[in-house]
Amino acid sequence: MTTSLTDQDALQLVVAVHRLTRSLRQSASVRRLQPTQLLVLAELAAQGPMRIGEIAVRALCSQPTATTVVTGLEAGGMVRRASDPADGRATIVELTVLGRETILSLSHGEAELLSERLSRLEPEERDALRSVTPLLRRLADPTW
Repeated sequence: MTTSLTDQDALQLVVAVHRLTRSLRQSASVRRLQPTQLLVLAELAAQGPMRIGEIAVRALCSQPTATTVVTGLEAGGMVRRASDPADGRATIVELTVLGRETILSLSHGEAELLSERLSRLEPEERDALRSVTPLLRRLADPTW
């Protein structure tokens, strides 16, 4: 038997994911970042240095928004701009030590909080979440 998700099911999943994310961010006792700033730092940590246009694609925002976010992160010492070794006319954005420490701190703080919450679930519920995680990763990938 094939069960299809309705628009309402999809909406409920979106709301649940947003609530979980907001709850983790509000409860974690680490430095606060705007969602797009967090996405940019996470992409730079995962993918390495990249141009603003690529950051915009990966962070799912416009190029002007990506520029504004990078400027703010740069002012906070979390990223720096450098000449692109492949094309001296272009610039790339790369994480600084502070940027890497910040994203790791955020990730660990939220992961610890989520881990504590997961420990309250029944074993079958934890197994169900474990099996869904790869699907959520795939759905979150902007290139999919």
